[in-house]
Amino acid sequence: MENPYVTLKIENNVGYIEFFHPNKNSMPSEVLNELEQSIVSAGSNDEIRVIVLKSGGDRTFCAGASFKELILIEDAETGKDFFMGFANVLNAMRNCPKLIVGRVQGKAVGGGVGLAAATDYCLATKYASIKLSELTIGIGPFVIEPVVSRKIGSACLSQMTINAETFFSADFGREKGLFGEVFDTTEALDEAVKSLAEKLATYNPDALKEMKIVFWKGTENWSTLLPERAEISGKLVLSKFTKKTLERFR
Repeated sequence: MENPYVTLKIENNVGYIEFFHPNKNSMPSEVLNELEQSIVSAGSNDEIRVIVLKSGGDRTFCAGASFKELILIEDAETGKDFFMGFANVLNAMRNCPKLIVGRVQGKAVGGGVGLAAATDYCLATKYASIKLSELTIGIGPFVIEPVVSRKIGSACLSQMTINAETFFSADFGREKGLFGEVFDTTEALDEAVKSLAEKLATYNPDALKEMKIVFWKGTENWSTLLPERAEISGKLVLSKFTKKTLERFR
């Protein structure tokens, strides 16, 4: 697999949304926009009762923002537009009327942690270590902070953000509430995801929809909050510190 993609496949009333990028499933604007559109499309498809969010490949789940695209940002408006890609995906997941099950097969960094936190229930393998590395390049996890704090708590968010070079284990993620279950193999993970999603798909769809509303109560201001956070990140990515740091990845 060499070309990035986002696909939506339907099996037994479950919509499987898969994203991929050859650079450790990092997220350029194109992939983020396609992912948002796929979530919205699945949410309005009557054939789909439950959504599974997964990434391609058998290693990294998501490496977060595309550094190659960050390097090219030259003004605050473009910077905000890039981080709005993450904001739009998170809001699409929040507003989606269908429950979203996460399938995390490997490491999640930055925005990848945000995607996992934005699912309604997330399953992972023991290889799914997590890291919030944004401070190391001179920005911060501003856009994903609301969804990560909501899932694991502000104290844990602070711990991960300050220890920005540390990968925390999948068991740590399970203990803090990010992951519901952790499996030894990808095969066991896939079996559990399929079983759970297909079971949920047999439940009363109206009950699932109402529970989704309950789960996300109190996030109604995110439509304005996340763009505000995207603006902060868009400005910080222009700093001399960040520009110099990102040059190492050119």
